[in-house]
Amino acid sequence: MKTKPVLTLEDVRAMAQAAEREAVTQGWAVTIAIVDDGGHLLWLQRLDGAAPISAQIAPAKARTAAVGRRESKVYEDVINQGRYSFLSAPTLEGMLEGGVPVLVDGQCIGAVGVSGVKSTEDAQVARAGIAALAH
Repeated sequence: MKTKPVLTLEDVRAMAQAAEREAVTQGWAVTIAIVDDGGHLLWLQRLDGAAPISAQIAPAKARTAAVGRRESKVYEDVINQGRYSFLSAPTLEGMLEGGVPVLVDGQCIGAVGVSGVKSTEDAQVARAGIAALAH
């Protein structure tokens, strides 16, 4: 039988705190979502001032990154390059930059999705959260 790493509640809290710290330091009002490898929501945090819609977009970005095993930006790029049929891909709703998979030893164990500012900034906050696992 094979074993695989999984996110613990402690891991999720550490990532959420690091992502929040990055967002607050930058003055960005965002929503932070963390999911497991199946895209199931483990954490949702909407910072003061974040638009209500961001509470739906962030988990969608995280799910897309987790089940696709790659950054959600990959899908955005595919669509922007003209492959519009990709919009019909089942269960992928957050095909915008800002969803980043959590990879451990080459395995995706979850993802962080952020929404509320520019997509590159959303991804920056997500990566800051993931970086907390290395410590």
